[in-house]
Amino acid sequence: MAKTSAVEKNKRRRKTVATQAAKRAALKATIMNQELPIEERFQATLKLASLPRDGSKTRIRNRCEVTGRPRAFYRKLKMSRIALRELGNLGKVPGIVKSSW
Repeated sequence: MAKTSAVEKNKRRRKTVATQAAKRAALKATIMNQELPIEERFQATLKLASLPRDGSKTRIRNRCEVTGRPRAFYRKLKMSRIALRELGNLGKVPGIVKSSW
C-alpha cells in the first residue's frame, strides 16, 4: 500500500464530506427528533455510526493552499503565516503591504 501525504488525505476527506453531508444531516435530524419512537432514533444512531469517519466535517484540517502547512492558518487568505509573509514581501498578495518604521 502506497503511503499518502497528509495533503492528499485531507483532499480525500473533503470529497467524502461533500458526498456524505446530506445523508449525515438527515440521520442527525432523525436522531434529534424527540417525537419519533426511541427504536427508530436508535437505528438512525447505528446507521450514522456505520458511515465512514472521514465523512464528518470535523475531520477536515485547514491547510495552506501554497505549502500544505497545517499550523498558523489564516482562513481569510487560505494560507499559512509563512507563505503569507513570503508572498506579501514579493507583492503577490493583494492588499498586503510590508511596513517598516
